[in-house]
Parts: sequence; structure tokens; C-alpha cells
Amino acid sequence: MMNPDKLRLDPPDPASYSPRQKEVHEMIVAGPRGRVVGPLALWLNRPELAANASALGGYLRYSTSLGPKLAELAIITTARCWDAEFEWFAHKRLALEAGLDPAIADAIRDRKEPAFSDAEEEIVWRFTLEAFTNPRKQVSDATFAKALEVLGRDRVVDLVGVIGYYSLVSVTLNNFNIMPEDGIALELQD
Repeated sequence: MMNPDKLRLDPPDPASYSPRQKEVHEMIVAGPRGRVVGPLALWLNRPELAANASALGGYLRYSTSLGPKLAELAIITTARCWDAEFEWFAHKRLALEAGLDPAIADAIRDRKEPAFSDAEEEIVWRFTLEAFTNPRKQVSDATFAKALEVLGRDRVVDLVGVIGYYSLVSVTLNNFNIMPEDGIALELQD
């Protein structure tokens, strides 16, 4: 779901897909997403980008060692750091459905420090935020050590993957002006 009237570049027309575009489109539809939407629709202009990004995104969204709640927390924090309105719209609901406290999502939206009662949630948020806000775009040694302690090596690696992938998604959304459909309230306007 997106507003096609405001896009800077149109997705390719399915009626004129190349054989590879059609193949990639069908692959995405057959996967867990079930549809081609958001950045994937625009990436189909370059079917190899769409195919590879879809594979990486599928792992990071559906198979990551973080689990749904922590992954979605990292995604909405990344969306807020990039002010990616479509990404926020698409993933805030998923974060809440995964069990994230709505007050945490509201605090992230409002650029306030959330009140966490869960150490894993807190370190995922802090790590993600620091990756964007520290001058070197790198978390502090203390935050990195805490993440290793709380999450373990595998989940820290997956967390960095989620942050990186959803940065690609956010940059795509922002630069092609992919926004929620008209009538959907925008939440990230400061």
C-alpha cells in the first residue's frame, strides 16, 4: 500500500515486465510477504537488486535470531532515525503485534527515551539509536559489550544486519518518496 501519485519513479508496469522481472515478482509473491510492495516494487526496475534484497530482507524479517519483537523494535527505531514514514507505518503495527509495549513505540516516535522493563529490548533500542547518532556512526564500546552480554554474538550480528538492511529500505523509501496512502496519518512529522 503506497500512494502512487507522489512517487518520483514508477515501479515497472507488470504488463511490460522482462522475463527476469516477472520471475522475481513471482518469487517475491510466493514468499512470506505474499505481495510486492514498498521498496520491492521500485527495486523491480532492477530485478537483480529486487531478488537479492528480497532474499536478505526475508532472512532478517522472518528468520533472524532476534525474533519478531526485537527485530521489529530495531526496524521502527531505524525508521525513526531515517524519518521513513512508510517504514514506520508498515512496521509499527507489526512491532505491537509482536508484543512491543505501545508506550515504547510512542516514545521512539516522539524521540524520547522509552521506559524499558526488558534488558533485551533496551539494548536493541540503544544499540540501534547509537549506530545512527554517535558521531562515528558506531556504538560505544560499552554498548557493544552490553549487547554481547545481553544478546550474544549471533543476535548482535543479526541486529547489525537488520539496522543495515532497513537503512537501505529507508533510503529507498525516502528518495523515491514512497509514502503511505492518502488518509493514513503521518506520525514522524516533527
